[in-house]
Amino acid sequence: MRIAVTSQNFRSVTGHAGKARRFLMYVAGPDAAVHPGEKLDLPPYMAMHGYEERNSHPLDEVDVLITAGCGDGFVRRMARRGVRVVATAETDPEIAVHAFLAGCLKPPASHCHGDREDRAAGAEEHACGCHG
Repeated sequence: MRIAVTSQNFRSVTGHAGKARRFLMYVAGPDAAVHPGEKLDLPPYMAMHGYEERNSHPLDEVDVLITAGCGDGFVRRMARRGVRVVATAETDPEIAVHAFLAGCLKPPASHCHGDREDRAAGAEEHACGCHG
């Protein structure tokens, strides 16, 4: 299994996955051993946020992408490419990969930014999934 972790600084798990251009790559063997791979440092035009969906992309080769945060659109876009996206509050990339493989990756921190549309409509549940 090939796993990519968003890491703009090549040291910690970072968010904004759609705009990320730097990734730490890992390969998990059948024996659950994790082997660090190369660092993927993409040019600005290859950030997924504005990348043409019909073109192939280096992230097409991974099975899972771990990130500190992303939007639902990014998750859907990557799913169409065959990549599962998992968000986490874990900041250490290697720990995040091992935790994912063990099925105990800690979820991202819950926070509410109170979307304007939600407040205007008087919604009880915000678009981010929290209740306000």
